[in-house]
Amino acid sequence: MTRVLAVDDEPPLLRALVANLRARGYDTDTASSGEDALVLASQHPPDAVILDLGLPNMSGLEVIAGLRAWTDAPIVVLSALDAQADKVAALDLGADDYVTKPFGMDELLARLRAALRRATPAPSAPVIETDHFTIDLAAKRVMVGGAEVRLTPTEWSLVEVLARHPSQLVSARQLLQEVWGPAYGTETNYLRVHFAHIRRKLEPHTSSPRYFLTEPGMGYRFEPGRTR
Repeated sequence: MTRVLAVDDEPPLLRALVANLRARGYDTDTASSGEDALVLASQHPPDAVILDLGLPNMSGLEVIAGLRAWTDAPIVVLSALDAQADKVAALDLGADDYVTKPFGMDELLARLRAALRRATPAPSAPVIETDHFTIDLAAKRVMVGGAEVRLTPTEWSLVEVLARHPSQLVSARQLLQEVWGPAYGTETNYLRVHFAHIRRKLEPHTSSPRYFLTEPGMGYRFEPGRTR
């Protein structure tokens, strides 16, 4: 059973989350503070996290940083309508998606399902080698010098989509819809944030990308050099 950790300091919302998650078959843990969330996650590692950014004492951003130190489980954050800077900061820290309060439960659950799909193992596929790293599509991992590079589920999904279309332009809309779902298509800030992380981890020179290229106003392209 998929385990979801729901973190929010509003008891009515937390109860609604639990009722809807359990009704759909998720094994659900709850926490009302960041400190409790980190302790509970370490005791019962979740497959996904729903996290309110506006927590008392320890902020949701601090919780994301704490989780990302040891887990790649998808994180969907909940944020207030006027918290644009916090949303960007959450994505920068490794969150996979966000939902603005007030939100519809069906939308939140759809985004949770999409985040979990991105973390699902891929079928057998080829190995792509470059001069600086190797992408193993079957094992869902990237290796640099024999060591695995840690990618979040969203970062991996973006790499995978481009790697399956080497040297081809993939539009921003296609990337958004393949990785986040059909309801997306204009959230290009998602792509900018996550590709910045990918380049820092994989490009030899972040300021002059060689492999993960941006085609302004169009999309992104992966240039591997060689494949086997």
